[in-house]
Amino acid sequence: MHAMQYELTLPADYDMGVIRDRVDRVGKLLDDWDGLGLKAYLIRERGRHGSPVHQYAPFYLWNTVEGMNSFLWGGGFQGLSDDFGRPSARQWTGLAYEEGQGSRARCAVRRRQPVLEGVLLADAVEDAVGEVRRLAAGDGALLAAVAVDTSRWELVHFSLWEHDAPRADGEVYEVLHLSAPGRDRLPRGRQW
Repeated sequence: MHAMQYELTLPADYDMGVIRDRVDRVGKLLDDWDGLGLKAYLIRERGRHGSPVHQYAPFYLWNTVEGMNSFLWGGGFQGLSDDFGRPSARQWTGLAYEEGQGSRARCAVRRRQPVLEGVLLADAVEDAVGEVRRLAAGDGALLAAVAVDTSRWELVHFSLWEHDAPRADGEVYEVLHLSAPGRDRLPRGRQW
């Protein structure tokens, strides 16, 4: 499993209806993308859930590197780049994934966490895997995942929820659409 996210931070007076219309128009294009576990089309709006910005920030969980590369280099990403400029696409290596009992994604929570110098890596990752299990077992959770960027020693925790008051710490996003052609093939549990 590989995680990926890019963020488009938009002006404070930006009409977020433009992003909503875009997702309505193109969201279904990834509903059967080979190698994609899921793509959550996420937005934050300034003043909602404590967000200081308007932002479009899709989050991906990939089953295969080939699927991710096909998206990045084979045309899927180009449409966004044509319309908004090419953003930096952050990538993390998957550490753990669990399914919850929720049925419909309404919001997502993303939290980035540094792995501090001096912390035993085995302890840090076991804590992160435990957090995935705890989040996925929460009321209204659809799923939870954690991944790591070893170039920055940063964990990214990601969870999807069926209600607007998630039981997770981090930045809260509204889910506009969920493409999940390979969600059932995302490997469960820790990834080693």
